[in-house]
Amino acid sequence: MTRPVSSHIAAVIATAAASLGTVAPTSVKAEDAMPQQKTTQVDLQKKSGAPPQDGRSDGRDIGRYVGMWVTGDGRIRQELLPNGRYDEARGTRQSAYQGRYEVSGEHIDYWDDTGFTADGTFVDEDTLHHGGMIFYRQKP
Repeated sequence: MTRPVSSHIAAVIATAAASLGTVAPTSVKAEDAMPQQKTTQVDLQKKSGAPPQDGRSDGRDIGRYVGMWVTGDGRIRQELLPNGRYDEARGTRQSAYQGRYEVSGEHIDYWDDTGFTADGTFVDEDTLHHGGMIFYRQKP
Protein backbone atom coordinates (compact mmCIF):
# COMPACT_ATOMS: atom_id res chain seq x y z
CA MET A 1 0.00 0.00 0.00
CA THR A 2 1.37 3.42 -0.92
CA ARG A 3 1.19 6.48 1.29
CA PRO A 4 -0.54 9.67 0.19
CA VAL A 5 1.91 12.36 -0.89
CA SER A 6 1.12 14.54 2.15
CA SER A 7 1.93 11.64 4.52
CA HIS A 8 5.17 11.02 2.64
CA ILE A 9 6.14 14.69 2.92
CA ALA A 10 5.34 14.70 6.65
CA ALA A 11 7.52 11.61 7.12
CA VAL A 12 10.42 13.21 5.26
CA ILE A 13 10.12 16.39 7.36
CA ALA A 14 9.97 14.40 10.60
CA THR A 15 13.03 12.37 9.60
CA ALA A 16 14.97 15.51 8.66
CA ALA A 17 13.98 17.24 11.90
CA ALA A 18 15.02 14.22 13.96
CA SER A 19 18.42 14.10 12.26
CA LEU A 20 18.93 17.79 13.10
CA GLY A 21 17.94 17.24 16.72
CA THR A 22 14.77 19.27 16.51
CA VAL A 23 11.25 18.18 17.18
CA ALA A 24 8.91 18.05 14.25
CA PRO A 25 5.14 18.17 14.49
CA THR A 26 3.59 14.73 14.35
CA SER A 27 1.06 15.71 11.71
CA VAL A 28 2.04 18.03 8.88
CA LYS A 29 -0.19 18.84 5.94
CA ALA A 30 1.51 19.19 2.56
CA GLU A 31 0.15 22.73 2.16
CA ASP A 32 1.71 23.68 5.54
CA ALA A 33 5.09 22.22 4.57
CA MET A 34 5.30 24.01 1.24
CA PRO A 35 5.90 27.76 0.95
CA GLN A 36 2.79 29.57 -0.19
CA GLN A 37 2.95 32.03 -3.07
CA LYS A 38 0.45 34.86 -3.13
CA THR A 39 -1.38 35.17 -6.43
CA THR A 40 -1.65 38.77 -7.55
CA GLN A 41 -3.91 40.44 -10.10
CA VAL A 42 -0.91 40.73 -12.43
CA ASP A 43 -0.34 36.96 -12.15
CA LEU A 44 -3.97 36.30 -13.06
CA GLN A 45 -3.75 38.65 -16.06
CA LYS A 46 -0.59 36.93 -17.30
CA LYS A 47 -2.26 33.52 -16.98
CA SER A 48 -5.39 34.71 -18.78
CA GLY A 49 -3.39 36.25 -21.61
CA ALA A 50 -5.12 39.59 -21.17
CA PRO A 51 -3.03 42.74 -20.87
CA PRO A 52 -3.21 44.88 -17.72
CA GLN A 53 -6.52 46.70 -17.37
CA ASP A 54 -4.90 50.12 -17.07
CA GLY A 55 -3.75 49.92 -20.69
CA ARG A 56 -0.07 49.45 -19.89
CA SER A 57 1.64 46.48 -21.43
CA ASP A 58 4.20 44.47 -19.53
CA GLY A 59 6.78 46.23 -21.72
CA ARG A 60 7.65 43.33 -23.99
CA ASP A 61 8.90 44.72 -27.30
CA ILE A 62 6.43 47.63 -27.52
CA GLY A 63 9.03 50.32 -28.18
CA ARG A 64 10.11 48.80 -31.48
CA TYR A 65 6.71 49.35 -33.08
CA VAL A 66 5.29 52.50 -31.45
CA GLY A 67 4.02 54.98 -34.02
CA MET A 68 1.58 55.34 -36.90
CA TRP A 69 0.85 52.38 -39.22
CA VAL A 70 -1.11 53.01 -42.43
CA THR A 71 -2.54 50.81 -45.19
CA GLY A 72 -1.16 51.41 -48.69
CA ASP A 73 -4.23 53.42 -49.72
CA GLY A 74 -4.14 55.48 -46.50
CA ARG A 75 -7.71 54.51 -45.64
CA ILE A 76 -6.88 52.80 -42.32
CA ARG A 77 -4.50 54.40 -39.86
CA GLN A 78 -3.51 52.70 -36.65
CA GLU A 79 -1.45 54.49 -34.02
CA LEU A 80 0.35 52.26 -31.53
CA LEU A 81 0.93 54.34 -28.42
CA PRO A 82 3.81 53.80 -25.95
CA ASN A 83 1.40 53.08 -23.07
CA GLY A 84 0.10 49.88 -24.71
CA ARG A 85 -3.02 51.49 -26.22
CA TYR A 86 -3.94 51.92 -29.88
CA ASP A 87 -6.21 54.29 -31.75
CA GLU A 88 -7.41 53.30 -35.22
CA ALA A 89 -9.01 55.64 -37.73
CA ARG A 90 -10.93 54.45 -40.81
CA GLY A 91 -11.54 56.83 -43.68
CA THR A 92 -12.86 60.07 -42.23
CA ARG A 93 -13.87 58.38 -38.97
CA GLN A 94 -11.28 59.26 -36.31
CA SER A 95 -10.91 56.86 -33.36
CA ALA A 96 -13.11 54.25 -35.02
CA TYR A 97 -11.51 51.58 -32.82
CA GLN A 98 -9.52 51.92 -29.64
CA GLY A 99 -8.10 49.41 -27.24
CA ARG A 100 -5.05 47.77 -25.77
CA TYR A 101 -2.27 45.88 -27.46
CA GLU A 102 0.70 43.76 -26.50
CA VAL A 103 3.72 42.83 -28.59
CA SER A 104 5.81 39.72 -28.09
CA GLY A 105 8.61 39.32 -30.62
CA GLU A 106 7.00 39.93 -34.01
CA HIS A 107 3.47 39.04 -32.84
CA ILE A 108 0.89 41.65 -31.80
CA ASP A 109 -2.38 40.97 -29.95
CA TYR A 110 -5.18 43.53 -29.80
CA TRP A 111 -8.04 43.84 -27.30
CA ASP A 112 -10.59 46.39 -28.52
CA ASP A 113 -12.47 48.30 -25.81
CA THR A 114 -15.72 46.74 -27.07
CA GLY A 115 -14.36 43.20 -26.48
CA PHE A 116 -13.22 42.38 -30.03
CA THR A 117 -9.82 40.67 -30.27
CA ALA A 118 -7.38 40.42 -33.16
CA ASP A 119 -3.74 39.79 -33.85
CA GLY A 120 -1.07 40.42 -36.43
CA THR A 121 2.54 39.87 -37.41
CA PHE A 122 5.33 42.34 -38.00
CA VAL A 123 7.06 40.86 -41.05
CA ASP A 124 9.85 43.43 -40.76
CA GLU A 125 10.48 46.72 -38.94
CA ASP A 126 8.20 48.65 -41.33
CA THR A 127 5.48 46.15 -42.36
CA LEU A 128 2.56 44.79 -40.32
CA HIS A 129 0.12 42.11 -41.52
CA HIS A 130 -3.14 42.45 -39.59
CA GLY A 131 -6.74 41.51 -40.37
CA GLY A 132 -5.99 40.56 -43.97
CA MET A 133 -4.43 43.97 -44.60
CA ILE A 134 -0.87 45.23 -44.90
CA PHE A 135 0.12 48.26 -42.85
CA TYR A 136 3.28 50.28 -43.38
CA ARG A 137 5.08 52.30 -40.76
CA GLN A 138 4.52 55.99 -41.46
CA LYS A 139 7.78 57.86 -41.33
CA PRO A 140 7.79 61.10 -39.30
